[in-house]
Amino acid sequence: DILLCPWETTKLKVQTVDIDKWVAGEKGYANGLRDGASKLYAAEGLGGMYQILGALWARQIPYTVIKFVAFEAIIEQIYGYTTKNWGRSKADFNKTEQLGFTFLAGYSAGLICGAVSHPADMMASLLSKSPEMPGSAITKVKTLYTTGYKDIPATGFAGLWKGFGPRVFMIGTLTALQWFIYDTVKVTFGIPTTGGAPAKK
Repeated sequence: DILLCPWETTKLKVQTVDIDKWVAGEKGYANGLRDGASKLYAAEGLGGMYQILGALWARQIPYTVIKFVAFEAIIEQIYGYTTKNWGRSKADFNKTEQLGFTFLAGYSAGLICGAVSHPADMMASLLSKSPEMPGSAITKVKTLYTTGYKDIPATGFAGLWKGFGPRVFMIGTLTALQWFIYDTVKVTFGIPTTGGAPAKK
């Protein structure tokens, strides 16, 4: 996250600052990461590049924990269900079927990841738009939540979930693909896929 934060801040600046100009065909905050990072450092210094670190941790730590914990729990539930209701344990499915279950469990875990991390992701976006906002990180979050700041209206609880649909679709797909690729590599090297009881020798 320490390495990621400056680039994440730059990305948010490019995506959210002066977006109306970009829509109108004019130049927005920057064209991309290269000139965006240079502009950010020149205008706000190193502190500006790390202004969203707290919000980034609030997003990334739960996201990463849930990605693993939820996936492991869901894949175990899937094989538990097939054993109990279909009479088929993990060993009774071929590798392609097991990878299908991996993708399903990965997508489900991704949906949960997206839900847990979305409010912090929304706050990180808003914080990057208003670097001049006074106060500590917690004070800034409270201000954005309760009263808003300049042209940013108060988010309230509902505002924290704006853009949830597209983001959770993206996160679900990415997480599913991550686990699918992981288990595909394991299968390629003769290692069992994740989840379920080990096959009997």
